[in-house]
Amino acid sequence: MSNEKKLREKLAYDETFSCVQCGYCLPACPTYVSFGKETHSPRGRINLVKLAAEGKITLHDMANPIDLCLGCRACETVCPTNVEYGKILTSAVNALAEYREKDRSRKEKMLRSIVFHHTLPNKFVLKLMGKGLYILQKTKMDKVLRKSTILNHIQPSIARMESITPEVKLPRKRISEWSSTKSRPRFRIGYFPGCVMDTFFANSNDLAIKLLEAAGCEVITIKEQGCCGALQHHSGEKTKAIALAQKNIEAFEKHEFDFIVNAIGGCGAALVEYHLLFDEKDPWFKRAKEFGEKNKDISVLLAKLTLPFTKSIRKVVTYQPSCHLTNVQKIVDEPLEMLMRVPGITYVPMEQKDMCCGSAGIYNIVHHEESMLVLDNKMKNVQKVIPEVIVTTNPGCHLQMLVGVQREGLQDEIKVVHLVEMIAEACEIQ
Repeated sequence: MSNEKKLREKLAYDETFSCVQCGYCLPACPTYVSFGKETHSPRGRINLVKLAAEGKITLHDMANPIDLCLGCRACETVCPTNVEYGKILTSAVNALAEYREKDRSRKEKMLRSIVFHHTLPNKFVLKLMGKGLYILQKTKMDKVLRKSTILNHIQPSIARMESITPEVKLPRKRISEWSSTKSRPRFRIGYFPGCVMDTFFANSNDLAIKLLEAAGCEVITIKEQGCCGALQHHSGEKTKAIALAQKNIEAFEKHEFDFIVNAIGGCGAALVEYHLLFDEKDPWFKRAKEFGEKNKDISVLLAKLTLPFTKSIRKVVTYQPSCHLTNVQKIVDEPLEMLMRVPGITYVPMEQKDMCCGSAGIYNIVHHEESMLVLDNKMKNVQKVIPEVIVTTNPGCHLQMLVGVQREGLQDEIKVVHLVEMIAEACEIQ
């Protein structure tokens, strides 16, 4: 088989023909809006993938535009011809990962292995990181670290993210087997806490569980579950992503849950699309499809339930949606519905709220400057609202908005919270 034919099979070549180059995607694409280049638009990237598959350009020629795609998939939402951009992008990312593997330095290979294979999927390491951050903050050593500027010399983008790390709270001990006293729960729920979420925002997970319990649900976290594999999948580590998917599917299949619930827009998108990791003839495809259909964002469940709202929160609030919640999971109304149930708030929508904030997993670390260009556009719209609170539904968005608030010097005026934090406060649940 010729190299050209092999490459064509790796890339989603047939799917590129659905794009009619109409340009509806351009104003929805954060990189096109921020960088102003056709190669950084969805239709530009699709054309590059098509040309690469036809052997008219090399994989190297399309690498930079693909690398700088945020993967927000807003283009899919506005596309009049239903182009499967996510499939095209993923095929390009995987092809580039394979192409680059032979040229990666030993240091780069080791770093990828540490992050994608030995840190994110390792509960012990993540728990250790969480405890380390907790101790660092409690002893004020984080302030000493900041003043030393050591992290700036190692990686400025990591120093930036460390400077806005929220106060870490260790997760409470959670139920790991059927032991609830509820004889007739409204729903039996398997809760998916995630990796980054449960390290940096464990309190949000705890509040999410308490809200579900307050609404009459039985909520269980199972020890066998692990990393969702989203960051691995988006970085071309497909084999690892598949292994993590299989582990989670098997873990949850052992239990009888009405729903599997998470409060993480990005992880939720990975979970509902697990079936796309497998060929349709593979038995795992059906299992993954059934697993994905049970997965729901917490806003969807809370919208079905009755909560004890008792406290009025008199704040001007705006909402920054998670791209993967909106464009992949197609969940738009429920988060806003829950926000509007909070007594006392004044909700003011920001212009272009559905435009990506520039977080995109680890994009804001590996492509920091480009990420900040996207964020600057977002913050212009935030400042038009003059909110007291920005509500998010994803840990990546949460951290990115904290960066944006800090960059604008508004950290004393604007608070960033997860949706469940605001609802819990209104229900006086701690």
